[in-house]
Amino acid sequence: MTAEPTVSRVVEFDNAGLETWCDEERFAVTAERIAEYAAATNDPIAAHRAGEVASPVFGIVPVFEAMMMPVIDVAPMDIFGRVVHGEQDFHFHRAIRPGDRLVTRAKAVGYASKSNGSTITILIECRDEDGQLVNEQYLTAFFRNIDAGKTIGQAAPAHKLDESLRATEPFAVVAQHVDDDQTFRYAPASGDPVPLHLDEQVAKDAGLPGIIAHGLCTMAFASWAVLTEAAGSDVHRLRRFAVRFAKMVFPGDDLETRIWKVGAGDGVTTYAFETVRGTDVVLSDGLAEIAD
Repeated sequence: MTAEPTVSRVVEFDNAGLETWCDEERFAVTAERIAEYAAATNDPIAAHRAGEVASPVFGIVPVFEAMMMPVIDVAPMDIFGRVVHGEQDFHFHRAIRPGDRLVTRAKAVGYASKSNGSTITILIECRDEDGQLVNEQYLTAFFRNIDAGKTIGQAAPAHKLDESLRATEPFAVVAQHVDDDQTFRYAPASGDPVPLHLDEQVAKDAGLPGIIAHGLCTMAFASWAVLTEAAGSDVHRLRRFAVRFAKMVFPGDDLETRIWKVGAGDGVTTYAFETVRGTDVVLSDGLAEIAD
């Protein structure tokens, strides 16, 4: 007997919510918060652990309050139980430093109907108090088994991994381990208190085997793997860092981040990467651009 196919629910998204900036959010960066985030992501880079400069994925911390606000302007509230973080794409203008006072705003720039659900693309701008861009981020929110019926506006920039790379030797392979208490350290460091990462019963009630690791924590693991292997542990050289969240990660998991060099030009070298647990790809379509 074959399983019945899942039927997508047809939902009308609100086009009026596109291209509308949310209210600005402000965040004061401290050395202590930078160091806490580095420790919570097992980051081995000394400058990050000392709070001298922020690791790349720390960039999510100042924007956390703003990043999902525009989704509410497009998608009806009653489908929020089906949303997951699909992709994240950072474009860096400079690294975040202690003493920065950052101002963030976000807007939905488009949505798309796909065979297994629909996506909303969010553009996030993070600036310093003088108005200079620090980073731009594209967040793709994925609604499982929701059919928006059409595709409107922009998608996030592409960063798909060339499948043929898997038949070649990686430039580097970095072994990593998700600690049993990882989520309990990451939640306060990141400002993400979602109970699926902290409460075993809540996770099981949601149909999961237990608490799951934060996707952005796994992304941070991949970032320090790429920085240590391809950028001399220098976050100032990183120009872009993007992933797709492919599968859930659990406390206790052993991971590997595999990195391939794929191109160079105009003073930037491009790397593709993915993070795996055994044969399962948990972060896919990884792309890093590093200044020479």
